[in-house]
Amino acid sequence: MSYSDLKEKWLAHYKTAPAQLEKMGQVKGLISAFNANVDAVIKINGKFIEEIIEENELDLTKIVGAGENCIQTNEDAIRGFLQCFQAGKAEEWLIEDKAVFNWLNDTIGYDKLQMGGQGGIVANVMAVCGVDSVYVHCASSPKEQSQLFLDLDNLLTVDENGDVAQASKVDRKNDLPLIHWIIEFDKGDAITLDGKVYTCPKANRFIATYDPLNFKLHIDEHFSNKMSQPDINPEYIILSGYQMLHETLKDGSKGADKIDASKAMINEWRKSCPDNLLHLEVASTQDKAVRKHLIDLLGKSVDSLGFNERELIDILEVIGEEELAAQCEANVNAENMFEGMLKIYEYTQCPRMQLHMFGLYLTMQKRGFKVSPVQNRDGMQLAATVAAAKAGTGAINTKDVLLWAQGHKVSDVGLNELSNLQNLVTAKYGKNDLLETGLFENESIELIAVPTILIEKPVTLVGMGDTISSVSLVGAR
Repeated sequence: MSYSDLKEKWLAHYKTAPAQLEKMGQVKGLISAFNANVDAVIKINGKFIEEIIEENELDLTKIVGAGENCIQTNEDAIRGFLQCFQAGKAEEWLIEDKAVFNWLNDTIGYDKLQMGGQGGIVANVMAVCGVDSVYVHCASSPKEQSQLFLDLDNLLTVDENGDVAQASKVDRKNDLPLIHWIIEFDKGDAITLDGKVYTCPKANRFIATYDPLNFKLHIDEHFSNKMSQPDINPEYIILSGYQMLHETLKDGSKGADKIDASKAMINEWRKSCPDNLLHLEVASTQDKAVRKHLIDLLGKSVDSLGFNERELIDILEVIGEEELAAQCEANVNAENMFEGMLKIYEYTQCPRMQLHMFGLYLTMQKRGFKVSPVQNRDGMQLAATVAAAKAGTGAINTKDVLLWAQGHKVSDVGLNELSNLQNLVTAKYGKNDLLETGLFENESIELIAVPTILIEKPVTLVGMGDTISSVSLVGAR
């Protein structure tokens, strides 16, 4: 079948998106925790970086050299940006020195402020998609934070008195604003340093974060108590925010203990709705000890895991699959990602996991999982449509924008990846029609693969993974 015919077939599959969006209104309760913050977004070019280095007399050897994926000096901030720029990849590095935070504020600034943190982004997306009651955790919620929540009465948090209130109207005046820099860059741009040219292969972003509360997974006690009440009934709990933890925090406490405590608390939340679906969005967790404990404790106990290509590789590195991790890093494609997912599935026994990669979404789950393969495909197609709307318009703040990309055809990139994946699955398990249906199952696993809609010149890529994972999950009905 030609790609032209395949695109028509997938266009027909995608026609379920409007109905799936309406079904999201059937969800009565959802908790999104733990991290919400203020994102300071700016798009910069290579020339600007060259000027910063020159004007601030930064040490070039520290910028182009190797080092840990964290920010302790001004040079570290530029080094992290350069690494993401030249590879066209997205990473988040943590700022450990307030002086660097102040320097970035003075030197780079921002174009706009928007909702940041997986928890906050997911909450906005779920609310605008029509979920009846979305409860979002905020470690801090002064006016600067709260005004970034959509002005919707189904989007809720707790105020300074511990009462449930509309999130956009809460003003916990004594709370500290938590600001993260999202530094975006464009495909084809270049940076010249000491005669060497670094060219960006794909539009993406580098995130530099200074966030003393979410660094230690600070949990608001009022929120935790409210979520344990029997009238909340969360059908879904979507977790994130662990990626900022370190093995040993500045106050001497242990990152592993924070993860343990959160698991015990979540168990209390689930008592009012024991059949709910618990999802962990892995995110880019730099500390390997934290990453390992997160996978061993939560990865093995949640119902669903979400990750991108980089995060999949990060997981492989801490579960004894370093060789496969290196193979995946050297060649990021659907075949290698699938092999990686098989290893993670084998290690965690997590019954559902979803990868969102460039051009293709891939869900692997235990045969007989509570969400059927077709339901998963419908949810993933809705997610691809909503994500394309976000990329194409820059914001999905009203329901009428969500289906902006309806009718767009899937990308050649996605079809190429899916074709190669089909060949691998055929070699491993036998003949299948993944390329035409996106569905495959055997006696133990179910595989759902959806080629996505790609926007040639995206307005923004911030929060794309969180949008994809949450809509794929909750829209699968």
